[in-house]
Amino acid sequence: MRRLDKVVQGKEARSKLLDAAQLAARTALPVYTVRILLQGGVPPDDPVNDRVRTRIAALAEAEMAATGKRMSELASDISGRLGVSGYWARQVCDGKKVPSVELLHGLVEYFGVEEGEAFFTASATDALNRVLLPVLHSLEHPENDPVLALMDRYGVRSADLRAHGSLTREQLERLLEGVLRSVVPPDGGREQ
Repeated sequence: MRRLDKVVQGKEARSKLLDAAQLAARTALPVYTVRILLQGGVPPDDPVNDRVRTRIAALAEAEMAATGKRMSELASDISGRLGVSGYWARQVCDGKKVPSVELLHGLVEYFGVEEGEAFFTASATDALNRVLLPVLHSLEHPENDPVLALMDRYGVRSADLRAHGSLTREQLERLLEGVLRSVVPPDGGREQ
């Protein structure tokens, strides 16, 4: 039974790290494409123009959801910033037209895309890898682990929680932080 609990907890942890909807939002890929990739499948073939149109439309939708703007307001804002007609900006944001390289560069700046134009043109596999590689790096390098950092900060060298391994990572962090706050003076034990 304990082994089954660990398997279930492992799947829950993976599902949080590999949440298809969250990954789709971060990559501007369709959720079904992310699911296919996470299962080791081959995503549908999409020409570069389709990638660009789809990802701009996804960013536009996310921008409208985050800001409460309507498409007409978003298109007007982009139109004013990039010096294109409102109609053209709307067509691009709706995913109906492919922008020129110059407009694509302007959209990189408008949406604050750190990866530049490659964000829009990368294959689905490359787009997902770009998001997953930092997660993998943090798992491979435990010195970046926030729980270990918290333990190091308070001089805790190890903790044996094997007998009570049913805590989630978040619960463990809260538990450790609460315990450490209760035993360490507010000023961190430093004399002033």
